[in-house]
Amino acid sequence: MIHQTAIVDNKAEIAEDVQIGPYCIVEGGVRIGAGSRLESHVVVQGNTFIGEGCTVSPFASIGGPPQDIGYKYEPTRVVIGRNNTIKEYVTINRGTMKGGGVTEVGDNNFIMAYAHIAHDCKVGNNIIMANGATLAGHVEVSDFVIFSGLCAVHQFCRVGKYAFISGLTGIPKDVPPFVIAAGDRAKLYGLNLVGLERRNFPKEEIVKLKKAYRILFRSALPLKTSLKIIREELDGDNIGYLIEFIESSTRGICR
Repeated sequence: MIHQTAIVDNKAEIAEDVQIGPYCIVEGGVRIGAGSRLESHVVVQGNTFIGEGCTVSPFASIGGPPQDIGYKYEPTRVVIGRNNTIKEYVTINRGTMKGGGVTEVGDNNFIMAYAHIAHDCKVGNNIIMANGATLAGHVEVSDFVIFSGLCAVHQFCRVGKYAFISGLTGIPKDVPPFVIAAGDRAKLYGLNLVGLERRNFPKEEIVKLKKAYRILFRSALPLKTSLKIIREELDGDNIGYLIEFIESSTRGICR
């Protein structure tokens, strides 16, 4: 159902059961999947795809031009997956050519009021962004990350799976998976044990991650030496992911 006050371009591809509320604006390059709902005053621009079962609250802006002074209105995109909740005044900008041309948001994310996802970000699945959380351009966020209110991530940083970012935190470097980060220049404060337990991590996996954390961040060993010890003494997919994440960092990691 499309409200009579909404403006929807005839070239937009809208599934039959999509609800578009009062005063929404949907441009011609937009595609919206079945069961999605734009509540009111939502603006969806450009070449934007919104998957099935998404809810977008009033005054959100999706697919607008990136805040990049080099952008020349190239045909870049936003791709949003299924079952996302996007609350009031959220902004998600389209990509830039130098960043691959697409901003991506996965499935089952809860993006709260005033959050911002900048151009060329790659946001995974089952992520929570609390009010005012901000991702600068080219940020990569893995699955099950939680951003508390008013935290900010520097451009080109990565945040690993199951990390918890405390409120008002500034992230200047990569945040390893499974940890808690806090502070105006983020430091690590142990494993995200509550989050891991809520996600039914086996106790033996948590024990391994605790040992890896102590070797990496509580010893005086050089990082390369710590990684060598972990690789020799510990095993499993989570340990492998932790090692790979750290070794592939180009900005360095928060510690």
